[in-house]
Amino acid sequence: MIVEEIMKTDVATLFPTDTIADAMNVMEARKIRHIPIVNIEGHLVGLVTVAKIREATPSIFHANEHPEDLKKSLETIMERTVITGHPLDFVEEVAGLFYEHKISCIPIINDRKLVGIVTETDLLRTMVELTGAHQPGSQIEIKVPNLAGVLSDITTVIKKRKANILSVLVYPDKTDDHFKILVIRVQTMDPTALIQELKQAGHHVLWPNLPGISL
Repeated sequence: MIVEEIMKTDVATLFPTDTIADAMNVMEARKIRHIPIVNIEGHLVGLVTVAKIREATPSIFHANEHPEDLKKSLETIMERTVITGHPLDFVEEVAGLFYEHKISCIPIINDRKLVGIVTETDLLRTMVELTGAHQPGSQIEIKVPNLAGVLSDITTVIKKRKANILSVLVYPDKTDDHFKILVIRVQTMDPTALIQELKQAGHHVLWPNLPGISL
């Protein structure tokens, strides 16, 4: 999946000369936490977040004591070094940037112009959709050798049970480099018979560890 499939294209933007008060009003009206700052050519020059505004403005209990703070231009508080992405970047790569740099959004640039934005919420929604977690089903975790063809063997068992696969995830076994963990979500609410057949086929089912089912 690529970024242009999940990014928001209706992006609220402001200019560096706009004020903190302007940013607060836009965030409240649009229910957002990030505003890319652009110049008149539409090129990204900065980013303002809720966190930045909180740092720059007085406590809400003392706002009347420092009204001049709200009149400061956004160029005085905006992040100038902004990590960006491209519409054709892979979502997994962008998620890696979120994790590595501990950021909450990435403006998307094409031909030097802002064309979209991806936030933590967008990534979370995408993860839920990719894993099928929003659909009724059951999750099965299987420890398998790190060898070619193992996934095919397991899907053959699932096919025989006529169970529909919603998603497949793979992650390394932290205790043994020679194995990996398959997390398969199937569209059935009772995986008992399927687990029995997987075990009978010699596969090590970690979860669910149903009582009464063994090799």
